Amino acid sequence: MNKLTTILAIITLCFISCKKEVKEEATPTTATDSIKTEESVAEAPLDSAAQMKAWQEYATPGNPHKILADEVGTWNCDMTFWSDANAKPEKETCVAEIKMILGGRFQEATYKGTMMGQPFDGKGTVGYNNASKEYVSTFIDNMGTGMMIGRGKYNESTKSIDYDGEMADPVTAKNTKYREVYTIVDAKTRKMEMYDTKNGTEYKSMEIVMTKK
Repeated sequence: MNKLTTILAIITLCFISCKKEVKEEATPTTATDSIKTEESVAEAPLDSAAQMKAWQEYATPGNPHKILADEVGTWNCDMTFWSDANAKPEKETCVAEIKMILGGRFQEATYKGTMMGQPFDGKGTVGYNNASKEYVSTFIDNMGTGMMIGRGKYNESTKSIDYDGEMADPVTAKNTKYREVYTIVDAKTRKMEMYDTKNGTEYKSMEIVMTKK
């Protein structure tokens, strides 16, 4: 009996040992184990000084902002509109009050006048993004609930900012693209020309000549 018991004990121990070895060999590497292995590799420390320098440059107004600051003041605006390429031009007038806000980082313009016989109020902002190296403009008014947003580069040879923009078309309820050319004519004159596209053809839809008081 003792001999039989001893033999059974030996067989049991061998079975447990073999089963353990098989289990250890068959256990696959899990994603968690892989992640832990990757995490164990030390990452290069971030250069905080370089990050701080980049943020300081991003936040500091520069020469591109001076173009905006030069326009602070009151401007008389003579506006001309065309509904399509062959339409008769329509005339309106308004006054723009321009100032710099947020520490000279953005230009804010407030427009007041008439449009189609109705009181017209509009507000525009322009900023130069030091990171993306482009001017960004927005415009809203009491003639609709949409916002015009344009992005452009300054052309030194023509003294103009050429914007590509997008706005909502209330007729189709879809966004439509527009092009704008904003020209610094001289110290007291600015000209804004907007171009829309109808039936695949681009045409001038608006021109505003601004004269500083």
